[in-house]
Amino acid sequence: MGKRDYYEVLEVSKEATKAEIKKAYRKQALKFHPDKNPGDKKSEENFKEAAEAYEVLSNDEKKSRYDRYGHAGMGGASNGFGGAGMTMDDIFSSFGDIFGGFGAFGGGRQGRRVNKGSNLRVKVKLTLKEIAFGTDKKIKVNKYDTCNSCRGTGAADSSSSSTCSTCHGSGHVTRLTNTMLGQMQTTSVCPSCGGEGKIITKKCTSCYGEGIVQKEEIIKINIPAGVGKGMQMTVGGKGNVPRRGGVNGDLLVVIDEEEHPELIREGNDLIYNLFISIPDAILGTHVEVPTVDNNVKIKIDPGTQPGKILRLRGKGLPEVNGYGRGDLLVNVNVWIPKSMNKEELKIFEKFKESGSFTPNPDKNDKGFFDRMRGYFE
Repeated sequence: MGKRDYYEVLEVSKEATKAEIKKAYRKQALKFHPDKNPGDKKSEENFKEAAEAYEVLSNDEKKSRYDRYGHAGMGGASNGFGGAGMTMDDIFSSFGDIFGGFGAFGGGRQGRRVNKGSNLRVKVKLTLKEIAFGTDKKIKVNKYDTCNSCRGTGAADSSSSSTCSTCHGSGHVTRLTNTMLGQMQTTSVCPSCGGEGKIITKKCTSCYGEGIVQKEEIIKINIPAGVGKGMQMTVGGKGNVPRRGGVNGDLLVVIDEEEHPELIREGNDLIYNLFISIPDAILGTHVEVPTVDNNVKIKIDPGTQPGKILRLRGKGLPEVNGYGRGDLLVNVNVWIPKSMNKEELKIFEKFKESGSFTPNPDKNDKGFFDRMRGYFE
């Protein structure tokens, strides 16, 4: 079963404002919050679905891409064009403030804050053929990863860390303040442990207490057909690992295009500038023109005029959502030699004297082409 429309998930129209989208998400998040529906897998899936929809529709760039291409433009969890594949930690880390932050219902969500690692950004240059058919790429990135020595804790061993005495391991502190309106309760990150709930007494010698070290990783990504220059893919969880545990950042892949030696891209259409000789324009011929993967033979009719556009349907690039394909537009140019020998000049002088080359757009002289063949054959 396919994914539901994001606007349907949040129960808003495509014309909804950012404020309306945020309000609609908060309504869905409160309705399906796991603390309000403990053990209910369906509610948990709806909760994740609403967060995924909000993650896309609250972002101008992603919303624009979704409005144009639908779910195919997002790419799903496999290639990372959108907000798919979000975990519960991702949701509470990114959108927790929307539905109450810590302890929205007084349940188990009160606790140590969730750290999120920073994103990485790389640029991938693709050939026109790779864009036309899609491709798999292996990208080498230098990133922060979990320290193997301490397994991300930052402590030298299990006895080198202790529960924070200020927050008692919760990662946050609650204060009551007396005001003229009565007592006000505020919750903030614990100043002693920085929200981690633990104090390290002896740091790991490999990562110096950070819980992360720099490593090199080869990441394989699938790039769908039809992408364009400047388009950005998001590969979830392949960014930097945060200090001492949490949610990984994302890998942002920016698409670039290699210039094709013969074809020019214009949207999903391709343009090829074809040059033919004067005799070929007069008498007609067959020529080969390039496409993204091979050459095709086309017919040039007798009397073809300079600037004529020949359209080869379906020989362009596909839409990124898989529906429709552009065309190859062959722009016919007649090549005029800058110099000719005496014999060639005499031929054109005879043309001039005969009046055959006098411009007359309304004239349809079929016998003209037969007379010309005598000069070139």
